[in-house]
Amino acid sequence: MSEKKKWLVAVFCTFLACSAAPAVAHAELKPEEAFMGYWLSQGHDGVFKIETCGDTVCGRLVGLQYEGTDVPHDKKGQSECNLLMLTEFRRSSSEGERWNGKILDPDSGHIYQAQIWSPHKDVLKLRGYIGLPLFGETQTWTRYEGTLGPVCKMPQ
Repeated sequence: MSEKKKWLVAVFCTFLACSAAPAVAHAELKPEEAFMGYWLSQGHDGVFKIETCGDTVCGRLVGLQYEGTDVPHDKKGQSECNLLMLTEFRRSSSEGERWNGKILDPDSGHIYQAQIWSPHKDVLKLRGYIGLPLFGETQTWTRYEGTLGPVCKMPQ
C-alpha cells in the first residue's frame, strides 16, 4: 500500500474512532442539568443563559460585547439582548448525551440544526449544521461566572 493510501486509511480510522466515542455524562447531574446556567461563547463575545422551556432546553443571548449604548440588533431590527437563539433541544435517542435542537444566526436570520453536549464539567459543545452533523462546525463554550451590566452589556 502506498504511503498516501496508508495516510488516508489512518485519517479515516481516526475519524471513525472519534465520532464513535460516547459523550461523558456527569454522574452527579442529569444531562440537561449540566447545560443549565450561563455560558461564554467560544469567541468570548457573548453570554448565553440556557434553561428549560417546557419540556425542551433553550437558550437566550444575555450578554454582548458592544461599544457605546446601542445594543446590537438582529436582521429583523430587534434587539439581540435576550434574543432566544437556541430552541427545541431534546435528548437524542440515538446519541445518548447529545441533545438536538435549532440555533438562530441573528446576522442572517437563518435557523440551523444543532446539537449540544457537555463532555466535561463546565464545558459545553455546540455544533450547528445543515443536513447532517458531519457538515457543520463545533464551538466550545465555557461556564460563565462573571457579571453582566445593564442591557446585556458584558464588562470589557
